[in-house]
Amino acid sequence: MRTHAYDREMQLTTRVVVDGLVFPECPRWHGGKLWFSDVQGRKIITVDSAGATKVALSPPFEPAGLGWTPRGTMLIVSSTARRLMHHDASGAIREVADLSGVEKVALNDMTVDAKGRAYIGAWGFDLNNSAPPLPASLFVVEPDGGIFVAASGLHFPNGIVITPDGGTLIVAETTGRCLTAFEVNGDGALSNRRTWATLDTFPDGICLDAEGAVWVACPITGECRRVREGGEVLDRIAVAGKGVYACMLGDDDRRTLYLCTATGTTADISAGRTHGWIEAVRVEVAGAGRP
Repeated sequence: MRTHAYDREMQLTTRVVVDGLVFPECPRWHGGKLWFSDVQGRKIITVDSAGATKVALSPPFEPAGLGWTPRGTMLIVSSTARRLMHHDASGAIREVADLSGVEKVALNDMTVDAKGRAYIGAWGFDLNNSAPPLPASLFVVEPDGGIFVAASGLHFPNGIVITPDGGTLIVAETTGRCLTAFEVNGDGALSNRRTWATLDTFPDGICLDAEGAVWVACPITGECRRVREGGEVLDRIAVAGKGVYACMLGDDDRRTLYLCTATGTTADISAGRTHGWIEAVRVEVAGAGRP
């Protein structure tokens, strides 16, 4: 494992980019800005490379996964309402698909592929209120609003990445403590499921880099790990006293790793009692793939 200055002196070399959030999640680098959902704060916020912050949207629901269609329309997961929404050019928020009939608890993260298909993870059980674990599905919403199950029997599917060639999808199974990979077929269906990496902690959000490694946000251990296929940990970034819930590589060279961090228990998350931040650190390898 490589050792960097930011491993040894993390508190000196990381920087807080945004403070005063409730619970930041689902960061994306798009159009020269970092976008993220402040879920319980019911805001979608942008930050540019200079640190200028703007509330881009205040939806009347708890936003989760974010993405953009090939035409540039923003897609938003409405988590507890279990719907996929889009924010159109007029500024209106409209429903693309209602998934409440196929998921009974909540929706989670999302990645949109090059053809505009949205891959969305479902909770399956109420994790924040200590309900017994149940398997969940990864859904696809087609550009026309059609819905199908891409994969079932997953253990709380969370962060999702797609490789630059569009051929492989990797999803973090939080309660399964693993990253799982699939081949992406031409119609968007997934096949040839395999364990990409087994972990000793609970993965949340993830992002991919140009060497094919995955950065994994680890809320319980308060760190972000860079993991190679097979499970070898290449790098660790610890954030003392906070959970790390999601990550994204951004800036013009895609070498700034942005972290969504927060304090509080799972019950605090549901009640909106958390305190959240966006933090950043420079890394060696640029981001790649989707989101």
